[in-house]
Amino acid sequence: MHHEVTKALWDFYPPEDKNDFFPAYAYLKYIERFMYHALLASGLLPKEPKEKFDEDVDAMIKYHVQRIAETATSLDTSIYHGKVLTLRDAIKLVTLKEDLNLSPPEKVIPFKVARDVIVGANDTIAVGPCACRANSDNPCLPPTQDICLYLGDPFASFIVESNPNHRKISQDEAVKVLEFAHSKGFVHSIYFKKETGNRQRGICNCCSCCCLGVRMWNQLEGTVPIIAASGYVAEVGNDCNGCGACADKTCHFNAIRMSEDGQEAMINEAKCMGCGVCVDVCPIEAIKLRREPSKGDPLDILELQRQPQAA
Repeated sequence: MHHEVTKALWDFYPPEDKNDFFPAYAYLKYIERFMYHALLASGLLPKEPKEKFDEDVDAMIKYHVQRIAETATSLDTSIYHGKVLTLRDAIKLVTLKEDLNLSPPEKVIPFKVARDVIVGANDTIAVGPCACRANSDNPCLPPTQDICLYLGDPFASFIVESNPNHRKISQDEAVKVLEFAHSKGFVHSIYFKKETGNRQRGICNCCSCCCLGVRMWNQLEGTVPIIAASGYVAEVGNDCNGCGACADKTCHFNAIRMSEDGQEAMINEAKCMGCGVCVDVCPIEAIKLRREPSKGDPLDILELQRQPQAA
């Protein structure tokens, strides 16, 4: 079976893109090792592995990580990036009832490379542990917790067959993974890679303590286009009672603080990525999401299907 899924992965790439097979193979098969080197390259300190790793595979992974870093500084060249999703929009993606093949406009996915959303109605979904948390000495989830989703073949089937920590799940199970992540206050992000055919790779459920994308976004203060905002910002209503629940280590983008008198929560719209975590944390429903043009448009597949597609 492993030979069959490897051949399917190889056959996925047209002749002019066959070189993309190799980094995709290494990424999916050795994803924890990939994130180890990505964390190192970003100046962060991952947990040191206990076992020695194959030097040739390591060299290929490090080369690809360097390519990602070199292209990451521009929307025109970035080959690995994410888009923040609300829980509602994430659920729409994993519960498709018909095939989806979209090239969202730049107001949704501002990156020029890797932006297609291609998922079949009955396509394969895989789930596995978070490779970022597996590389953390003190992760916010057990490193064996199934939390990261991979959408569509040949990638989902390949990671299941080649990586023993991953398994196939149904659409209903995928929804439960998203709902669990949301209950933990994690940010849903759909990630795109050039090596997965310029299309989505899957949905991560991210935190600011372990996850590379969010950590680098905060560290670089949004100056490098790693992640696109959801298209929304949080807005605090007049009924806020200053309880502080939303500001108590809730916002992974450091966009919420209490006013000097402690009477109300305040949103820094420049930092807010519109994930919606604070909305459900608020015990009196004083926080809402509103559309914000400066943050782009949401990746709402139902809305996008009704619009003309980008050329």
